[in-house]
This record gives sequence, structure tokens and C-alpha cells, in this order.
Amino acid sequence: MYQYTEFDRQFIRARAAQHRDQLERNQAGTLSDDEFRPLRLQNGWYIQRYAPMLRVAVPYGELSSAQLRVLARIAREFDHPSKEVFDKAIGTQATWGTTHLPVGYGHFTTRQNVQFNWIPLAKSADVMDLLATVNMHGIQTSGNCIRNITSDQLAGVAVDEIADPRPFAEIMRQWSTLHPEFAFLPRKFKIAITGATEDRAATHWHDVGLHLKKNDAGELGFKVLVGGGMGRTPVIGTTIREFLPALQIMNYLEAVVRVYNRWGRRDNMYKARIKILVKAEGQRYIDEVEAEYEQIITRDGAPHTISQAELDRVTACFVPPALTASAPTATKTVVVPPERQKDYDRWLQQNVAPHKNPLLRAVTLSYKRLGQAPGDADADQLDTAAALADEFSAGETRVTHDQNLLLPWVRAEDLPALWVAASHAGLARSNVRLLTDMIACPGGDFCALANARSIPIAAQITERYQDMDELHDLGEIDLHISGCINSCGHHHSGHIGILGVDKDGKEWYQVSLGGSDGSALSGEAVPGKVVGPSFGALEVPGVIEAVLDTFRQQRVGRETFIDCFKRVGMDAFKAAANSARLADKHEDLHALPKKDGYAKDAQEA
Repeated sequence: MYQYTEFDRQFIRARAAQHRDQLERNQAGTLSDDEFRPLRLQNGWYIQRYAPMLRVAVPYGELSSAQLRVLARIAREFDHPSKEVFDKAIGTQATWGTTHLPVGYGHFTTRQNVQFNWIPLAKSADVMDLLATVNMHGIQTSGNCIRNITSDQLAGVAVDEIADPRPFAEIMRQWSTLHPEFAFLPRKFKIAITGATEDRAATHWHDVGLHLKKNDAGELGFKVLVGGGMGRTPVIGTTIREFLPALQIMNYLEAVVRVYNRWGRRDNMYKARIKILVKAEGQRYIDEVEAEYEQIITRDGAPHTISQAELDRVTACFVPPALTASAPTATKTVVVPPERQKDYDRWLQQNVAPHKNPLLRAVTLSYKRLGQAPGDADADQLDTAAALADEFSAGETRVTHDQNLLLPWVRAEDLPALWVAASHAGLARSNVRLLTDMIACPGGDFCALANARSIPIAAQITERYQDMDELHDLGEIDLHISGCINSCGHHHSGHIGILGVDKDGKEWYQVSLGGSDGSALSGEAVPGKVVGPSFGALEVPGVIEAVLDTFRQQRVGRETFIDCFKRVGMDAFKAAANSARLADKHEDLHALPKKDGYAKDAQEA
């Protein structure tokens, strides 16, 4: 993992101290809420439907065990509502202290960050100080700036890797942090980078997607895609450079973002993302980027060229850890019981990935379970993950795009011991990449922008599909759920996508099929197609069941859902979904009311 310098640490501590001063002035009444709002947002503090939400940056998804323990402490000590907030969220008819609230949790996001939903703003400075002790913060997790740079969760360990993208991601992080020219872009800006042949970072769906590759001469460079995104207008990124010398990447990004900053739509926030500019201008945008890049190289002297010395310095932070035979595991004493052998074999198949070091494996800890929202991890689970990382993975974990945690440095001989330990903690469910390993945003239970709740829909589907034999028979399926058109649950890229919509004051849901994030399983990145009119909340599980029953009827051999859908086409699945409608729409769950005054914060998300 990258080792922060003393400058890095001083910077984070100073930022935390600055936030404390701002908070104290706000509480004293000398800094108004309107003045404080942009300042707290710059540090990742939002006001959502009922309470503040903190988004903590996890650059390219890497977390140490020490950082996990601090996140666990924050969840345990700070992520709790006051009685006033409790009454607002649950209702005064509930009994304080007896009604369950999803508190004391961290939430893994699809962009490899961690969020908390119930920390009182008055405690925010204490949390900032605590994060700073392990080199963490919320800088640029909000606002119209370059956000957290994401990557492949298997970066540095993948068998199909051409080059490790993490050193480049770290250098880009340093370049983009508080970049004076790009602090107030037309809209938020997201970059994803991969160094593997398979795209596990959904790069085609980002404002900028970067693929490390080598040319015929063996030189390292980037394929550059620009203008991808979801939201109201799902767009697949456009390739604007097939090969850019790797050390020039920041000069080229400077040109990409500078042209966007110059011409992006500031008059309409729904048309402000770079995807709209690229789609509208096409070749003209590409030509302007190339002209700007040429000026940066010739006129300005290529000021952001990465020196080989700097690349070597950063790369040295990402050398594989020293794993010795004396590691404190009890491999030889762990025997998988015969009655659990099937469970273990399934776990090896679904949760364990090959490693570029043949003696090692990468193992995903599944947090998707009945009674827990996708992406959530309570304080005990975070502490357990830290302990597992220390014992089995050189103290390192990765947040995955699918809202789980991955251990990247597990010795193959330790797999039985890890499985036993993870099973005791409830983190070894072999549903990774299966239907219940779904992506879901927090939805209307938390977000002021959401039109509908995501978590109850996820819970209903999870409850219906608890049989592991059935899940494994269905095979690998990407199910993604968003509570509104902002697409935080990435519904566009799901093999099955569910989108919450508001209609006549009730929560309704559109279902789409055939989407792809660009991975090897899914094939070329494409948005899913909506099957037809929206469904009521109580209808959705039945609709999903009808779609999957059609898949069973239509599949050939062990064909995957997405391959079957591509072969059969939409009509059969659409007919099945529409036949599953309930006769009485009045049973649908009602939409939660919007909370005036919070929408601006939610828009920043």
C-alpha cells in the first residue's frame, strides 16, 4: 500500500483542524449554515434525509487493517441517531431503544468509498481527527471536482494484468487533490483505471476510463475513454486515444478536463456532465483535447510529465508483501468436515480468484446476507475483517465495485483455515457474483433525492432466493438496484436492473434487462433495456421470479443469464415480467416524502 509522507500526514491533520474550526464557528452562530455547507461538503459531510452522511475516501479501494479498525470504531461509537432523529426517521409512536435502526454500520459504495449515515454533525470534527490518525479523510468525495479514483480490486495480483495501475492511480490522486483549476468543474468528475485485459473497474461507465496496455514495441501506455456515465442519459465512453505514452497521462488528463471545464454546460445541471459535451460535440471535442494537449506539451513544457524517478518511488510502495511460512495460521490442523465439503467447494469456486503468484489467492468476503443491506458492514464485521486481513492477507483488504471486501494476499495453503474463520463470522457465503450478491444504493431510506426505497426491494429478493442450490443453478447474474435516476446503484449496467421512480405519490420500479459493465462475464458494456411500464413495490420480487423462470425454460445447458438473454432476445422476458403484475395496485408501498432543504446536498452526492 502507498506509504504517506510526512507532508501527506500534515496535510490531512491540518484539514481536520480546519474543519473543527469551521464547525465550532457554525455552532457558535458566526458561520451561517449556508456558509458552512460548501465547506463541510468539501470534506465529505452531507445532510441527507434524516441525518448527516459522511463519505470517506478510499483511493483505488485499498484499506489496511488499521484503517478498518478505525472505521469499526467510528461505526460503534459515532454512527447513532439522537432521539430527535430517531423520532423523525421511525415515528414518535415507536419506543426509543427498542426499534431496530441500521446504525453502527459502514457502507461500502460502488466507487470503493465508505459511508456512514447517522453521525451527528456536532461529532464530525472528532471523527475527522480519528480518521486522520490512519491517513484517511473525506476530501473531494463531494462537489464538482475530480472524485476518488477507482480501480480493479485485483490490481497488482490479477493473472491477466499488463501493468499495476495503482502507482498511476496514486500519482493521479496527488495531482487532482485540490487542483486549483478543477475545483469548480461544471459537474462531478470520475476516473477509473485498470491494468488488466478484463475490465473489472467498469471504465466504460466513467467520465474518464483508462486502460493500461503495451504497443507493438513493448512500450507502456493508456487507452483513453471519455464521456461515459449513467444517470438520466446512460452513455458508454468514447475512445479518444488508442495509445498514449504512460508517463504523459497527467498532461493528457489536464487537456481532457480543461476542455470540459471550458465548454461544459453550467446552465443546466442535468446536462453538465462531460458525457453530454462529448455526445454533442463528438470529433470537435476530441480535436480540442488534442490541440490543448499539444499546447501543454510544446508551449508549457509538459509540466505534468511523470518522471521515471517519481514513478519508481511510488511503485516501490506497491511491492508484494513478504509472506513467510511462519505466518500465524494453523493450516495443517484445519480439516474441512465432510458434511461441509460442498459448501467449501462452492466457496472456492465463487469467492476465490487466481493470483499472479501461483502460491497465493485473492478471496472475497461476502457481506450480502438476509437482514443486512447490500454494502453494509457493522462494527463487529469491520473488526473481524481487520483480524482476517492481519492473519491471512498481510494486513490489507480491497473494497470491491460490488460492495464487498477482498483479501488480496492469501496463501493457497491457508484457504481452509480462512474459510473456517470467515464462516464463523458469517462472511463466507458462496454467493459472490450470484443473484443475491446484488448492488444497491441506500435509496429512500436515507437519500433525499431518492424516489423509492432500494433496501426493502433488495431484502425481498434476497429472502426469496436463500436456497444455495438454486442460486448456484441460476449461475452468475448481476442484479443492480437504484432508488432514483442518479443511478448510484448502477442499474443501467445490471443484467437485471431495478430503478425506483415516483408516480402519483407511490414508489414504483422500472425493470431493465441485458445491461453490462464490460466485464468478461457480461461482455461489451451496454445499458439495459426497460421491459415496459413500471411495477409496484410488491410486484417486483414476482417480476424477478418470472424473468428467472423464463431463463430456466430458455437456457441451453449451463448457459449464463446474460448469454441466454442475448440469444433469446427481450420479448420472452418482457412477456413474463408483464404477466407477473399484481391485480391490486393499491397494495404498493407509499413513497417517502421529500425533505425540503436537503436536496442540494443530495445533488452533490
